[in-house]
Amino acid sequence: GSPDMENLSDIDSLDSSKGAADNRMLWKRDSWREGHETVHPKPMTQDVSFRPQEKRLAKLEDAYRTILQCVGEDPKRDGLLDTPSRAAKAILFLTKGYEENVDIVVKNAKFVEDYNSMVTVKDIEFYSLCEHHLIPFYGKIHIGYIPTGKVLGLSKLARISEMFTRRFQNQERIAKQIANAVVDAIRPSGVGVIVEGSHMCMSMRGVQKTGSTTITSTMLGTFLDDPRTRDEFLRMCTHT
Repeated sequence: GSPDMENLSDIDSLDSSKGAADNRMLWKRDSWREGHETVHPKPMTQDVSFRPQEKRLAKLEDAYRTILQCVGEDPKRDGLLDTPSRAAKAILFLTKGYEENVDIVVKNAKFVEDYNSMVTVKDIEFYSLCEHHLIPFYGKIHIGYIPTGKVLGLSKLARISEMFTRRFQNQERIAKQIANAVVDAIRPSGVGVIVEGSHMCMSMRGVQKTGSTTITSTMLGTFLDDPRTRDEFLRMCTHT
């Protein structure tokens, strides 16, 4: 019968099993070996993930009071009295992706389906925080994959995107993490991810240039190996 596609240790056996698997299978190709990294379920460091929410909020509130004082403000003035508390709650929401992993997000929304054409979800809105300055960047994400027996619930592509963007991030890493997560979830024959972002660290500080867009991408499997597949994905992403 067919090899166990759920086990990544079978890569070499798949390569040597003549005719045992569809030749579109992602993990038979060099791009799988070079481009894929398993997304390990490590949502938070242990000392944080098991700390009560109240204690985390209290430490964050103290930190924000210190920031206000360091910039010359009075945390006790009327307009700022509740700011440390509000900011603490806001930063936990904006970084809630640390509390999630692929298993939590995808759950059981993996469905057996005899469909082997491209699935593309584009214009997934995202908001993230630049890990270099903790300043927002935002934009759209486009995800495509070719199933090999299982499909993901469409909303899960948006949820995977949300999980990785609600962290301190850089745009290059987001595309790679999302692509790897889709691979881990359903083992498609290929995955493509394009991220378009506008960075406020370029517009409100530093070089102070508005209107620029940064575009990053990750292509794995057939999306990397087959120019026709890649072109089809790019056309879908740019089609209006």
